[in-house]
Amino acid sequence: MLFLHHYYDDSTGPFCNLSDLALGEAEIVLQEIRLQNKGFASKRSPDYLEVRRSLELRARELFILKGGKPVRNHPHYMTIGKCPWLLDWYPRGRELQISIEEFAPATISFTYGDLFPTMRYEDGKPYRGQVYTLQEIYEVIHKYGLPQAWNSDGSKGPERYIEVQIWDDEPIRKIISIL
Repeated sequence: MLFLHHYYDDSTGPFCNLSDLALGEAEIVLQEIRLQNKGFASKRSPDYLEVRRSLELRARELFILKGGKPVRNHPHYMTIGKCPWLLDWYPRGRELQISIEEFAPATISFTYGDLFPTMRYEDGKPYRGQVYTLQEIYEVIHKYGLPQAWNSDGSKGPERYIEVQIWDDEPIRKIISIL
């Protein structure tokens, strides 16, 4: 059975998403994170939110072209498999593990690596600029393996995990209700 993992800060709880906020409100939250120097997010660039929203829109459009049925406008994020170093992104990092079977395949997409480098790096790797369906990501894993296995320290490029974009709140609501 394949498990998806979500990393978050204990002070905010799981699946708190800047993209769910109006742009001005999200910027205020991000500025507060920067001022408090709260982990990885405090180091994000001034145009981070604009870039993030444009990449999320691109990922959504590519997913729809492959038959995806996103319910949300912006995804929640998880990884395939454990990535313990992501706990360091947060002052009080926590991890939540959920079986992939909890999600309808038409509501989850994948990038080989984090959405930002996957969509922005131009280094000729065949998985750049790509969004995958569940069936496709199994083929990609078979071909390239899990990045955590061959690049756990990030020395071989930006691919350190397979990111999962969750395009439906319903499975997440169920999980959060039992936490």
